[in-house]
Amino acid sequence: MKKIILLTLFVVGSHAFSQENETALSKKNELKGNALFLVLGAGEISYERLINDDSGLGISMFFINEEDFDTNFSLSPYYRAYFGKKPAAGFFVEGFSMISTGKNGSYSEYNSTTNSDYDVAGKKYSDLALGFGIGSKWVHKRGFVFEINAGIGRNLFSSNSPEVVGRGGITLGYRF
Repeated sequence: MKKIILLTLFVVGSHAFSQENETALSKKNELKGNALFLVLGAGEISYERLINDDSGLGISMFFINEEDFDTNFSLSPYYRAYFGKKPAAGFFVEGFSMISTGKNGSYSEYNSTTNSDYDVAGKKYSDLALGFGIGSKWVHKRGFVFEINAGIGRNLFSSNSPEVVGRGGITLGYRF
């Protein structure tokens, strides 16, 4: 009888302690800024909502007020699949779309007869691109986020827009 009671206690006790440690995300939102673009004189902010430990949906907004860049505004929704050991961190692959506006083909030229520069205006465009990217994300235990990513896409509709678009940066943010 003692053996049956001990066996029952052992089985019940082992089930009580054998539950898996679930890594449920308690913080599912991230707000980030692209530090690389900030140094270059542009701005990009991103928001990402983590779906589960392995994926997230986000949107990035890029803006710049300089004539030297073809694109002066873009909005890029994206989906990421994470392959790291920590929840929504480590190596990731991303698919994105990009709605962009700007002027393509703007340049400055020097006139030797008047000894002055003049600007040749490019053609305005608005276009939609589809692309993919890769990167890596590190998350501090207090919620700070550091990310490096790069991606490439192709514009689909306008003949005035650049054929290829790039996406990437060095991003700092916070998970809350």
